[in-house]
This record gives sequence, structure tokens and C-alpha cells, in this order.
Amino acid sequence: MFGAFLGDALVGTVTLEFSAKPKMRHKAHLIGMFVSPAARGCGAGRTLVQAAIGMASERPSLRVMTLTITEGNAAAIGLYEACGFKVFGVEPLAIAAQQGFKSKLHMWREVLPASAASSVEG
Repeated sequence: MFGAFLGDALVGTVTLEFSAKPKMRHKAHLIGMFVSPAARGCGAGRTLVQAAIGMASERPSLRVMTLTITEGNAAAIGLYEACGFKVFGVEPLAIAAQQGFKSKLHMWREVLPASAASSVEG
């Protein structure tokens, strides 16, 4: 779990979930992403996602990160796309909200091991 702070105030969080199942150990799932309304637009979300990607790249066996996002959340979708995530599917009727049902977009990105990423940059 990662936190973003403005001064002493916690303004954002995100968690990276790993599977213990042998056939799923190459994947991590980004969950619980939240940035308080007052802190949106200041880069806290991008910093949180990049921290999670950095942690994932430190795990040699990890190759894929996934997440879901409510369809229509353009700001979050744009952030994830800017961080290398791509949509690979839509889950219709995923959430029952007061305004009706909402779909979820499923997104993924490849994770390069830290050693491979540093050799590409160098």
C-alpha cells in the first residue's frame, strides 16, 4: 500500500495486490486507488501509480499489472493510459449504482523487471 501526502495530510492511497497461486504469481492487481478531491490535479495519482509500478518491477517473476476502472471516469482512465495501461475488455453491468448500472473497464500493462528497465535507460 502506498500513500500520498500534502504536508502531514494523507491525500491519496493505492494498493498493489499479489496472488499466492502459482499460476497467478506473474500478475499484480492495482486496487483501492483514491485521491482526495482537494488534491486532484497535483500529480498525486500519477506518483502513486508510478510507485506501484516501481514496486512491481522489483519482483523478478512479475510480468503483468491489471486494474479495473468505472467506465466514464475520463480523468482516471487518462492517468492509467499515460502510465502505460491499455484497455483489454469491458465488464457490462459491473456496478449497481443509484443512477443505474455502470460498466468496468479492465486494463493491463506489462511490467519490466527493474534490471531490464535500467539497462534500457542506460
